Amino acid sequence: MTQFINTKEALVTEAIDGFLRTSGAHLARLDGFPHIKVIVREDWDKSKVALVSGGGSGHEPAHVGYVGAGMLTAAVCGDVFASPSVDAVLAGILAVSGTAGCLLIVKNYTGDRLNFGLAAERARAYGIKVSMVIVDDDIALPDLPQARGVAGTLFVHKIAGALATSGADLETVTEAAQQVIAKVASIGMSLDTCTVPGSPKEMRIQEGKAELGLGIHGESGVELVDFTTARDAMAIVLERLKPNVGDGTKVALLNNLGGATPLEMSVLAEELSKSDVIDNIHYLIGPAPLMTSLDMRGFSVSILPVSPEGLALLQTPVSLRSWPGCIDIEAPRIRPIPDGLTPIKPIPSKDPAMAQFIARCCDVFIAAEVELNALDTHSGDGDTGATLAGASRALKASIDRLPLADPTQLYRAIGLELSQTMGGSSGVLLAIFFSAVGDALSSGMPMVDALKAGLLRVREVGGAEPGDRTMIDALTPALDALPNGVTHAAKAARQGADYTAEIVKAKAGRASYISKERLRGYNDPGAEAVALLFENMSITS
Repeated sequence: MTQFINTKEALVTEAIDGFLRTSGAHLARLDGFPHIKVIVREDWDKSKVALVSGGGSGHEPAHVGYVGAGMLTAAVCGDVFASPSVDAVLAGILAVSGTAGCLLIVKNYTGDRLNFGLAAERARAYGIKVSMVIVDDDIALPDLPQARGVAGTLFVHKIAGALATSGADLETVTEAAQQVIAKVASIGMSLDTCTVPGSPKEMRIQEGKAELGLGIHGESGVELVDFTTARDAMAIVLERLKPNVGDGTKVALLNNLGGATPLEMSVLAEELSKSDVIDNIHYLIGPAPLMTSLDMRGFSVSILPVSPEGLALLQTPVSLRSWPGCIDIEAPRIRPIPDGLTPIKPIPSKDPAMAQFIARCCDVFIAAEVELNALDTHSGDGDTGATLAGASRALKASIDRLPLADPTQLYRAIGLELSQTMGGSSGVLLAIFFSAVGDALSSGMPMVDALKAGLLRVREVGGAEPGDRTMIDALTPALDALPNGVTHAAKAARQGADYTAEIVKAKAGRASYISKERLRGYNDPGAEAVALLFENMSITS
């Protein structure tokens, strides 16, 4: 996979300098590139306990993003997924440690344990008081003699950092860190592996599967599970965590492993907040990229039972932009719609044939969702099918509330429903179309003429004309042929939709921004939707 890097060899050093140029904090690096890659606080009071952590790069913002007031004093960086050297760790310790000593916070990987451990021994030979804690929060592999250290490490950074900032001594800070390590539990899930710079991507997670318990260096997880929804994914993760979490008030840390979108992470946060699998989760850190695995398209959850004192330390404010804070989980606050926008509910009336007809039309768009989305990837943003299907599901669910026996009010009601449930320009235009049809019917206009009046209103408002490569290219000929029967209308709609594949210069809609090469040979998705609708009507009429 192509990546925005210069060379694999310079990746980490260039990234560190780029971070420092833009951090806006009192940070510096030691003059030891490329072998010694250490970020330190310049404003550190050496009379207090220093906190040093680190490990392989590729987990950003860990660890450089947590160097600052209230958290780490120094971060020691290795190459991507590789432990830093003993000399690099020792340089970090010597740069920030004073009479109060230093706490090393190490994730439980062999390279980190060895290099940080030997550096600690060498630092003690210099007369520096050094403690070291090993974080082993990953519960994915219960039979592993030494569990891995993952995102739960950040709880240690924050609580130990708050204590060190307050002036606590090394023994107190170390004991608090060990208490956190004893209680915290973490596990991750991903839909894809990460892409290591300079190495081929491993394609081991099949479509429709998710890997549970994979490591932050791309190590294989405990098992592949079926992926269905975010709700089910979160339930699986929490069920695995549950036996490893103690009682009491709990804080969850929801970590983006690097490749999940903010929208996905917010959905996962909603599912975590609503879940009753683990009780008493009242506080949340995230969702955010906190300890990533390059571009891994997954998430992890860490759970920590806390005392009131521990919670206070987690909630002590810090100015680090990488730390999202520890917030109370609250239900969404809802305020009433402003006056004038509360929808006017039509008086329902029954007409079984009309109800069946509307449901059948909705089913056409629901069934065509994937097909229309695929078409829209060539001329838009790939969501035409989802937009129409979503509106169709909403409209289908509202059938019993519609004035089915009154065509004038029915079309207006459909227009109102679409304006509320259908996003984008399509929703607005179709709402205008149906509202205009209802207005035309109220003046006594015949049905076909009323439909044409609705189309005319859409053309006036939207600015599109036949030949502009929009749904109008199928809808216009269909309505012109409709007086001759639905079969003729369906043929005209199909001809109009297929003709849009020959129009390589769109003059309206998102397709107007697309190159000729991408448009050629593909029907406009809106026109295709119209053709599919009329073809279905001709079959069932």
